[in-house]
Amino acid sequence: MNKSSTLHNSLMLAPLIGATDSLVSALGLWLMFIVAISAFGVSMGALRPRLVPETRLLASILLAAALTSCIELAAQVWSLQWHQHVGFYAGLIALQCVVLEHTGFHQSTWRDRLRLSGLFGALMVGLGLLRELIGSGTLGSHLPWLAGTAQTDWQGWVLTADGGLRLVTLAPGGFILLGLLIAARQAWTRSTPSH
Repeated sequence: MNKSSTLHNSLMLAPLIGATDSLVSALGLWLMFIVAISAFGVSMGALRPRLVPETRLLASILLAAALTSCIELAAQVWSLQWHQHVGFYAGLIALQCVVLEHTGFHQSTWRDRLRLSGLFGALMVGLGLLRELIGSGTLGSHLPWLAGTAQTDWQGWVLTADGGLRLVTLAPGGFILLGLLIAARQAWTRSTPSH
């Protein structure tokens, strides 16, 4: 692992822990991430040959901020409740776009880009699902937010009547759960014999 991959992996940690308190938040932010990264990659692909190397950073910052702002405005129009829930973390997508451009993410093969985006999405959705199940005892609460409707009677599928372990829905609980998942993965890979 080199320094550039460590940088963009550590920048993904803030939305991973902060916006995965529920499945809806995680899925919505990942969809915003995919749209922003794709639009940014296409736009910078068209601009990159026309820019001198000294101005690429400034152009990527301006482009990432503009695209992320447009996507945030669209999310606000689509579902204000959902946007209020994840609005802060959506702003970090612009920073992620600039870092990925600086590390050469958009010049890599489409399989590598798809793999990294899919891995990030699977981790976000998986962590959001686990945190909602353990922390709230529900599955799919606030799902109408992502659909753009405001149904107040929808509570999701309630799995436990008394709720769950509230700590898991908070940021420290997210770190603890992520640490446990990493430890479980390391224990799993060590138990299989290597060839």
